[in-house]
Formats: sequence, structure tokens, C-alpha cells
Amino acid sequence: MEKWDLYDKHRNKIEKQIIRGDAMAANEFHLVVHICIFNSKGEMLIQQRQPFKQGWSNLWDITCGGSAVAGDTSQQAAARELFEELGIHYDFENIRPQLTINFERGFDDYYLIEHDIDLNELTLQLEEVQAVKWASQEEIFKLIEDGLFIPYYKSIIGFLFEGRAKYGSIRV
Repeated sequence: MEKWDLYDKHRNKIEKQIIRGDAMAANEFHLVVHICIFNSKGEMLIQQRQPFKQGWSNLWDITCGGSAVAGDTSQQAAARELFEELGIHYDFENIRPQLTINFERGFDDYYLIEHDIDLNELTLQLEEVQAVKWASQEEIFKLIEDGLFIPYYKSIIGFLFEGRAKYGSIRV
């Protein structure tokens, strides 16, 4: 049973929690985190969801992500999700997400990390992840076109690749 903290539209935590799947009022929102790991070749680590996973079964997705549970900060949720899904320890405490995308029921925080990882050293979460691989932006676009990747806007995927080493603007 996964419990979520709820937030108002300004991202202030309100004094209410719900169980995942329970209805939220129109003015209540929850927090989701996504982590994108890029290697030194500029490829993103992507994962394939299990066939029995509810929602987007068998599709490829960005490195990892999930909902923050009650008591989690964004950084704690990112660290927990990355460890649970791939067995990677990473300290998010002193970083902010590179971007937040608002969606109908919440806030999606995106963390962009550059780190070379040996895929053979990962511990995949059996309940969620069936495979991982490195993929270029073009390969992800092709997977999206073929219906094999969660249907993100290509512009968002492009922005993740372009913004992976900076916070929002090019320094001159």
C-alpha cells in the first residue's frame, strides 16, 4: 500500500495523504520523479517495463521514475527509485531537478545525470524492469515512432538530451 503526500497548485504540501489509486480533489496534486542517466557517448540509459506491469507494459522508458511516497522529498524519491529499479546508489541531496513538468495531477521532477555505468553491474527490479540498454536520441525517436517507447513528446526527449549537462541555458 503506497501512501502519497498531497500538494496544492503552488507545490506547497497540504495536510493530507492518500493511498495510491484513491481519488484526489481537483486542487490536489502529487509528486513524481524521473531520472535520466547519460553516458560519455551522449546515450541515455533506458529501461523496458515488464509485460505484467500495469500501464505501458513492455514499452521502453527513460532510465527510471516513480511517485514520491509520503515523507519523501523529491531528492529522496529520486534516490529510492533509482536504487529500487536499477540498484544504483546516487546522492541527490545537494542537487535540484533540471526541470519540472506540470501534468494534470501533479509535478514531474526530472534529474539529468552524466555517468558511465556497466549494464552488467545493475540489479534490475524484477517487478518493474525486464531489460536495460543505452540508446541515442535518434534510437529513442525511432522506438517512439514504432510504438515501442512510452509516447513522450519528441521535443521533451530532445530537451533532455540537450539539457543534460546544464540548468536551463547556455553559458557564454
